[in-house]
Amino acid sequence: MMMTSRVMQAARCPTDELSLTNCVVVSEKDGFQSGQHVIVKTMPNHKYVFTVRTHQAVVPGTIAFSLPQRKWAGLSINQDVEVSPYNFEKSKQYVGTMTIEIDFLQKKTADSNPYDSDKMAAEFIQHFNSQAFSVAQQLVFSYCDKIFALQVKEIEAMDPSILRGEQGSSKKQKIEIGLMHGNSQVIFEKAENSSITLVGKAKSRGARQSIINPDWNFERMGIGGLDKEFSDIFRRAFASRVFPPDIVEQMGCKHVKGILLFGPPGCGKTLMARQIGKMLNAREPKVVNGPEILNKYVGESEANIRKLFADAEEEQKRLGANSGLHIIIFDEIDAICKQRGSMAGSTGVHDTVVNQLLSKIDGVEQLNNILVIGMTNRPDLIDEALLRPGRLEVKMEIGLPDENGRVQILNIHTAKMRQSNMLSGDVDVKELAIETKNYSGAELEGLVRAAQSTAMNRHIKASAHVEVDTEKAQRLQISRSDFFASLNNDIKPAFGTNQEDYSSYIMNGIVKWSNAVSEILGDGELLVQQTKNSDRTPLVSVLLEGPPHSGKTALAAKIAEESQFPFIKICSPDKMIGHSEIAKCQAIKKIFEDAYKSQLSCVVVDDIERLLDFVPIGPRFSNLVLQALLVLLKKAPPQGRKLLILGTTSRKDVLQEMGMLDTFSTTIHIPNISRGEHLMEALELLGGFQEKERAVIAKEVKGKGVWLGIKKLQMLIEMALQMHPEYRVNKFLALLREEGALGSDKHVTI
Repeated sequence: MMMTSRVMQAARCPTDELSLTNCVVVSEKDGFQSGQHVIVKTMPNHKYVFTVRTHQAVVPGTIAFSLPQRKWAGLSINQDVEVSPYNFEKSKQYVGTMTIEIDFLQKKTADSNPYDSDKMAAEFIQHFNSQAFSVAQQLVFSYCDKIFALQVKEIEAMDPSILRGEQGSSKKQKIEIGLMHGNSQVIFEKAENSSITLVGKAKSRGARQSIINPDWNFERMGIGGLDKEFSDIFRRAFASRVFPPDIVEQMGCKHVKGILLFGPPGCGKTLMARQIGKMLNAREPKVVNGPEILNKYVGESEANIRKLFADAEEEQKRLGANSGLHIIIFDEIDAICKQRGSMAGSTGVHDTVVNQLLSKIDGVEQLNNILVIGMTNRPDLIDEALLRPGRLEVKMEIGLPDENGRVQILNIHTAKMRQSNMLSGDVDVKELAIETKNYSGAELEGLVRAAQSTAMNRHIKASAHVEVDTEKAQRLQISRSDFFASLNNDIKPAFGTNQEDYSSYIMNGIVKWSNAVSEILGDGELLVQQTKNSDRTPLVSVLLEGPPHSGKTALAAKIAEESQFPFIKICSPDKMIGHSEIAKCQAIKKIFEDAYKSQLSCVVVDDIERLLDFVPIGPRFSNLVLQALLVLLKKAPPQGRKLLILGTTSRKDVLQEMGMLDTFSTTIHIPNISRGEHLMEALELLGGFQEKERAVIAKEVKGKGVWLGIKKLQMLIEMALQMHPEYRVNKFLALLREEGALGSDKHVTI
C-alpha cells in the first residue's frame, strides 16, 4: 500500500462504466489497491477525498477522473495533483445519514415515471458501499437504465451508540467527509427545477438511520415483557449486521442466518417475529405459514421453498457482500420440518422439504443475506439438522411473562382506554399483574377484552329490543370490578392453577385434631420455602404416606394452595380412567412439561398406587407408568425454574419394593386418629353433636383404643346425624364398632 504522497497527472476516465463507479482510477503498477482512499490536493487549500480503483488501461503515473469529478474538483487534463493516502477515523466518520440532490443527467431523457427513493437508496448504498463522500461532491448514478446527476448536500455522522445496539441520541453531528457503509441511510431530494418524480420514505427527513431504527419502542410495537429476549436476539443475530462490514470481514465473522422462537401458545412468538422486520431497516419480511408450503403434486413443495429464497439468491449474485437483508418467517415450522424418517408410511414429502430448506440456508451455495425465523410450540418435533449452528442456531424460549412483563402487556392493551379517559382511576395495572400469575400475553389481552365486554354490558337495556343507553355509554368507564369479574369468571390461564381441582379436596377444611396435623402443615410450609428460596434444590419432592382415609390428599392440596405458586396441578387417577398405559404416561408427562414452563410450580401426584394400576393379585402394576414416574420425579426443571412435587400413597411398602421411595427427597407420615381424646377433639372441631352428646361419646371411648381416619370419621358423623336426635349417639357408636375403629381394651392403641 502506498504510504507517502506523490505527484501524478490528471487523466480522463478510460470507460463510461468506470465513470459510474465514483472512484478515481489508477494503475496497479503505482502501488495502489482497489478500495483504498486517497486525498487529492489540487491547490494548497483545495483537497478532495476519493476512493481508488485499479485498471490496466490507465497509464502509470496518471490518475483518471470522470467528468463530474473533474467538474467538482476544478481539474483539467494533464494537471499535476498531489496524491496521498487518507485514513478514516471510523468511529466518527461513518455516514449515518446523507442527503443527496437528484436530477436527470440529460434533460432529453427526463420522464414522468415515479422513482421509488427507498429502492433507489438501497441500490445506491449497495453500489457505493465503503466509498468516501464529501459535501458538495458531484457524481453520476445509473438506476433503472437511466443516468442521474447527484450532488451531496449534507452528511451526518452515525451515532456510535447505534453500533452498540442502544437507542440513538437525538443530537446529530454534521461532517464534511464520510465513509459510506451498509447501515448508512440515504435521503434523496429533488433538485430545484427538476422534473423527476420521487415516491417513498427516503425522500424525506423522517427516514430511519442504520439497520436498526433508533426510535424503536417495544410498547409502540405492541410487545411487552420480552425485553430480555429481544436484547438476546439482538446480540446474537443483529450485532454483526449493525457493525461496520469491513470490521466484520477482518474478524472473519459470519452472520447468524436463523432464529428459532419456541414456547407456549399466546406468548408473543408470531408478534415478535413480525416486529423484528419493523425494527430492522430491511425490506418487508416474507411470512409463510408452515402448512402452506406443502402441495399434493410431486416437487411442488420443494419449488415453493426455492421461490422464497429466489430474490435473495438473485440479489446475492448481482451485488455480493453488498446485498440487503432478506427476512423469511416460518410460522408453525414444525409442520414442514419434522424429523426425517419419522413419518411412517408417508410419501417422503416432508423429508425432501426439510432437505431443500437445509440446502438453501446453509448448503454448498450458501446465502449470506438471509435471516430465517422459525416459530413453534413443539421444538421436539423439528429435525435436529435444522437446529445446528449455521442454520437455526439462535434458539430462544418465549416463555410466560413475569410480573414486570405483565405490567408492560397490560399497559399496552389499556393504553387507548387510558388516552380516551375510559379507564377508571381505581384500576391498578400492578395489582392486576400480581393477580394474573402464569397468564400468557394472549390471555392478558383476552382479560382486557372481557373487562371491556363486562363494562359495555352495563349500558345495554335488555327490554323487548336490545338497546344501548347512548347517554350513559358516552360516560363509559372500565373499572377495577370489571377486571376482577373477568378474572374470576371468564379468562383462566392455560398453564395456571386449576382451583376447581384442588378446592374440591379441601372443601371441608383441615381438621387439626392433634399437634401432628399442625406439624405436617408446618413441614409442608418449610418445603414450600425451600423450593422458593434455595438455589441448590430447584426440585423438592415429598411423599405423604399413611393409612386410607387419613386425609393425605387434603393435606397435600392445602400445602399446594397455601404455597401460592402460580402453577398448581393435581395428577390424579380419576382424570385417567380408561386411558391405555401409553396415554397415561403421556398425560402425566404433559402435566410435568406444563409445570416446567412456569417459574414456580407445584404438582400433586395423588394416589400413586392407583396411577400405577397396583393390585395385590394378577398382573400387579403398570411398569410403563412406573418407569415414567421414576424419571419425572427425579428430573430437575430447566434453569431458573423451581418445582415442588407432593406425592400421596396408602401403600408405602409397595413403593419401597418398586424402588420409588428413594426418588422422593423426604417422606411425611400422616397418622390416623388413635386416641380417644383426639377423637373428641375432632368431634368438637367438626361440630354436629351437641355438648351433652359428646359427653356420652367421651364416656364410651374413654380407655378404649381408637383407629380411624379423619375422612372416615366425617362420613360416620354425617350418617349418624341423619337419625332422630335421640338415637344419633348410639348410631354413631354402633358405626364406630362396625368399622372396627373402636377397640374394647384400653391398651389397644395403635
